[in-house]
Amino acid sequence: MKSRTASRSSAGKRSGAAKGGSKKAAAAKKNKTSSSAGNKVSPRALAKASVKPSPKPAPAPKAVAKAKPPESKWLKIIRHSLDDMKAEDVVVIDLSDKSSIGDTMVVGTGRSNVHLASIADRIVKDLKAAGMTGIAVEGLRQGDWVVIDTGSVLVHIFRPEVRAFYNIEKMWSA
Repeated sequence: MKSRTASRSSAGKRSGAAKGGSKKAAAAKKNKTSSSAGNKVSPRALAKASVKPSPKPAPAPKAVAKAKPPESKWLKIIRHSLDDMKAEDVVVIDLSDKSSIGDTMVVGTGRSNVHLASIADRIVKDLKAAGMTGIAVEGLRQGDWVVIDTGSVLVHIFRPEVRAFYNIEKMWSA
């Protein structure tokens, strides 16, 4: 009886070897099924099969930052006047692609009605001294919000509470 079981076990080993072959053959069989299943194939296997891999897609173009337009002579004078008069929280907004009312908007804050009026007066005097004409000023009497329209640059000067209430730089920055 021992001989029959021994022969069966050795026959089973032989038949298993005959069916599956060696380890290399099993690995090759596994590679064949994995490549047909959509898995990646090594570059060597592609070269042997004379199949070239598809080229990598071109990288997406990066968003190009829009160059700031050069600061005009008038804007430089306005910024200098605001700085000299200690205006607070000065923000410059480019309007060239947003509206036709002007190229640039400048928003600043004065600490009080008197400070606000002084800032506006200084800006107007400096612009006129530089040769600008046709300057329109609104709101100087009330002293809460002064608008200076030079044609290309709009200047808004607020008291802090009024600026927080209207929040126009948020509206124009969007």
